[in-house]
Amino acid sequence: MSIAFIGLGSNLGDREAYLHLAIDQLNAHPEIEVVAVSSLYETPPWGNTEQGYFLNAVAQLQTRISPELLLVTLMQLEQAAGRDRTARWGPRTLDLDLLCYDDRQLQLPNLHLPHPHWSERLFVLIPWMEISPNWVPAGQNEAVAVHARKQLAIQDSGHWPVMMSYQIT
Repeated sequence: MSIAFIGLGSNLGDREAYLHLAIDQLNAHPEIEVVAVSSLYETPPWGNTEQGYFLNAVAQLQTRISPELLLVTLMQLEQAAGRDRTARWGPRTLDLDLLCYDDRQLQLPNLHLPHPHWSERLFVLIPWMEISPNWVPAGQNEAVAVHARKQLAIQDSGHWPVMMSYQIT
């Protein structure tokens, strides 16, 4: 079994319901097991800031499917949730990012592993470090992970309320 981490986000509609549905659907997949899910964090938008706040989380998965097929699965879940991809960094019902997959390093047209911006986005780092504080993505040295943890230590995340903890069913 391979280990993967995914980022989840939503800032349209019933944000919490979209995140729960995605986690439940992933866990129902015969080749995917959701091992851990962070708390849900309310975070400001990134990139295009003229939109509503997001709910964000990170989940750890065990899977037998390839990273490419996992990405297809994530995109199918986004599409089923009504994801509109017309605006870059625009509002979305559901956003699922494959952050890393085992020690794989990939540079494909539609898939980069580990995710190229994982260490820059506190809405990824905070929930990721909650469920797996010592994980260092493939190709990243410990200095990058230490830098990310320092960013967390100096960041005032108090304006990012934890909305709830998620219980895997």
